[in-house]
Amino acid sequence: MTQDTPTCIVTGGTRGIGKAIALKMSADGYKTLLTYKSDESSAIDTTQEIRRSGGECVCIKADLTRIESVDTVVETALSTWGKIDVLVNNAAISSNKSLIADTDPGDWKEMLNVNLNSVFDITRKVVPMMRQRGGGNIVNLSSNITKRLAPTFGAYAVSKAGLEALTIILAKEEAPNGIRVNAIAPGPINTKMLQGLLDEMGPKKTKVFLDMVPMKRAGEPEEIANMVAMLVSDVSSYVTGQIIYVNGGPSG
Repeated sequence: MTQDTPTCIVTGGTRGIGKAIALKMSADGYKTLLTYKSDESSAIDTTQEIRRSGGECVCIKADLTRIESVDTVVETALSTWGKIDVLVNNAAISSNKSLIADTDPGDWKEMLNVNLNSVFDITRKVVPMMRQRGGGNIVNLSSNITKRLAPTFGAYAVSKAGLEALTIILAKEEAPNGIRVNAIAPGPINTKMLQGLLDEMGPKKTKVFLDMVPMKRAGEPEEIANMVAMLVSDVSSYVTGQIIYVNGGPSG
């Protein structure tokens, strides 16, 4: 790989959708920097998988709600490669079901800190560097929940709705600087998190749940990764400020 090889940061990039994105970006020729918060085993496995395939990968343990961790991630990318071409904001948490009025204030603040404020923090560090280089790409991972705004998922839905607003406004602000900003809103995707939910629901409720999807199935992490790869490629050079729903079709 040369100095001209494109570079990419994927937050939460070592398992689930994030891992699929990391593997796809590496397969497409990107040097990748991945972050993880606590699952060291998955971090090691993903890093080794990329390197075995001939990719260049750096993996950092980081709590992105702490500004010093954000600084470390960005500074490591710059000191290693000298540039950041793509930022994929994937790291996020989900919430237990709770009415807004019954939600613990600490849980509410944590949700916003992880899913929205940390994206703001790393984005404001990366954008000036992209401006200097004449452009770049940012992809934020939102959620299909912003289509439904379902009761009892208030904190999560608000955090993702805020992320989509950030995406659209930032895209308008940075378009003159050659920076494209888009978001992907996945529907149900086959990850350990979804499988845990389906196991809890049982076979009958799982069938009802998946029957609500027009395609009658959950998506695969690779289908989200493919959309990320398309959005950051030249085939999407006129696409910015968009929320792309990858959800098997609109329900209802």
